[in-house]
Parts: sequence; C-alpha cells; structure tokens
Amino acid sequence: MSKASGNEISRVPGGGAFVASIATALPPFSVDQGIAADLIREHFRERLTPRSLGLIRATFSHPSIHKRHFAVDDPAHIFNETPDQRVARFTEQSVELAAQAVLEALDKVGVGVDRVDGLVVNTCTGYICPGVSTYLAQRLGLSCSARLYDLVGSGCGGALPNLQVAESILATSGAVIVSVSVEICSAAFQMGNDLSLILSNALFGDGAAAAVLWKKPAGFQMVASAGRYVPEQREAIRFVHKHGQLHNQLSTDLPELVRKAAAEVVADLLSRHSLRVEDIGEWALHTGGEKIINAVRDEIGIPEERLWATRKVLSQYGNMSSPTVWFVLDEILQGGIRPGAWCVMVAYGAGLSAHAFLLRKT
Repeated sequence: MSKASGNEISRVPGGGAFVASIATALPPFSVDQGIAADLIREHFRERLTPRSLGLIRATFSHPSIHKRHFAVDDPAHIFNETPDQRVARFTEQSVELAAQAVLEALDKVGVGVDRVDGLVVNTCTGYICPGVSTYLAQRLGLSCSARLYDLVGSGCGGALPNLQVAESILATSGAVIVSVSVEICSAAFQMGNDLSLILSNALFGDGAAAAVLWKKPAGFQMVASAGRYVPEQREAIRFVHKHGQLHNQLSTDLPELVRKAAAEVVADLLSRHSLRVEDIGEWALHTGGEKIINAVRDEIGIPEERLWATRKVLSQYGNMSSPTVWFVLDEILQGGIRPGAWCVMVAYGAGLSAHAFLLRKT
C-alpha cells in the first residue's frame, strides 16, 4: 500500500478535555448466528447459488461471533422492507437508540440535558435531512441554541473523527459536549451472490454509543489523536449505490490494507509522546472481524491478552460499525482500569481510513 496522502495529529491544549462517561444502547431483539443463517437461506434460497449457500453456512458458523442485535421486532421484516420503510425505520430507531445512550451517559455523571451545549452525531447507515442530531436534540429537549453537528461517510471508523470534532467544540464553548455514534446496519441490508454482501450479513449489527465530554479532570484525559486516509484504497471498503440503495463493498484484501494503515497511525500517535506499544495498558480496537483484529494485533505488536474486550464485543454484538469502539472501551472500564493507565482507541473504515485516540485514565 502506498503512503497515505493525508495524515494529522491533534493535541488537547493543556490536556483540558476529558471523556467523563460512556454509555451504550442496543435494540432489544437479538438473534443467534445459526438462526440468522437459517432465515437468510430460507428466504433467499431461489436467488442464491449453491456456492453462496455454502458460504453462508461457513461465515455464519464462525466461532468469533455468537449473536447480534437488530432494530426490528421480526428479522424477516428486514427482507421485505421498501426503501421508504427502511428510511423510516432508520430514522425512528437511530433516534431511539441514540437517546437511550445519551441519557444514560449523562445520568452516570449527574448532568442534566440542560447542561448540554453541543451534540455531534455520526452515522453511515442512513441519510436524512435535517440530520439525526436535530431529531435527537428535540427528543432530548436540548436548548434551541445548542450546537448540533452531523457527520456522515466515515464508516466504521467514524466515532473517532466525531470525538475530534466534539473536542474542538469543547475547547471553544460549552461546559458539556456529547459525542454520539449510531448505526442501524440492518437498514442497509442487501442480499445476493456477492461475497461482500454475504460477509456483511454475517458480521454487522445495530447499536449506539454516547460519550460525555467536559473539562473536569475525571474519566479519561483526551491526550492526542491521529488520523490517516488512503483514498487510493477507497474501493476496498465503502458503500456503493445500486438501484438507489446502499450496498456494502468489502475487499478480501482488507485485513492487509487495514493492518498497515492502523499500524502507521498508532506509530504516529505514540511517537509524538515517546510512548511504546508496551507502555499502553489497554487497547480498544474496533472489532472489524476476526481476520482484521488478528492482522492489526500482529502488525502493531499488541499482546493478545489486551484484546479481551474487543473479542468479547465481537462475540456478543458483532460489528456495529462506528459505535463499536465505544462498546469496547466501555467493557474495559467495567473490567477495571487503574488511574494513570494509558489507553489507545483504534478504529478503521471507509476511506480507506484509520484513526487513533490516546487517552489516560484519571
């Protein structure tokens, strides 16, 4: 892979920004991978080749994922939605899940919605105008003067550019800024004999996460962030429009491409602070898929025992696209992390892009 055409490092002036709390939200409906495979084979049997049916059997039975959550009452509903019904479900469920995550995150630190001065929302699995942020602000009862921002098109790595934007807003205004990542991956469901679609349907689930940012020294200090974009590899991971609907496109070369971009961005981040991989106590890696996790682990040199949270989230929820890295960090928090410990969040996705954030537990 050629050298990335864009690279940036940002620092928090005076180290004055902190992730005060994290909360996650899931739809109540979940389905075992075996049941999901049976439903797809039954519904699409006439459209799929014997090879595709065999691939479904193999991919859905992979032991790295046990179950996933979907924002529907009946999974068969996903197969029969019209485009209009899909947009309506995306709108309703993205706002519902995001609101749950925001309210829980605020409650964890005893902050009311009246204290929220800004809201940054990212998503890639649906498009509405005005954006999700306006619906969410209305649902939460935020002030009409709150700053609202919507980020689209960042794919699975979108939580960290979102966090960078939220950090910037915090530096110039407001006491509390909320960063929200929400994806209804099932609203981008497609099925055919394309390997990208088969892999996607064995991997992705729905979910949301929210983080409260403030200037009090509590939670995680936001030390620095880095991002790397490799646009010449854009076709390796992206959504493409076919017949007016989103279709996921994933290259079989993705583990190799991601491992290089992720390792480069982590090396940039750590070198600026004279840190080594062994200095990092916790690693919150986006789940991506087992091959990608293994590739990133090996390229960076992360000890396998540091990836327990990433493995657990992949097993229980699959890949929820952008919120997933927050689920991993939340697992790390619940597992216990000592004050002063360094933590690196790493996420990658459409672009091709890779992002990393250096945090330190207060």
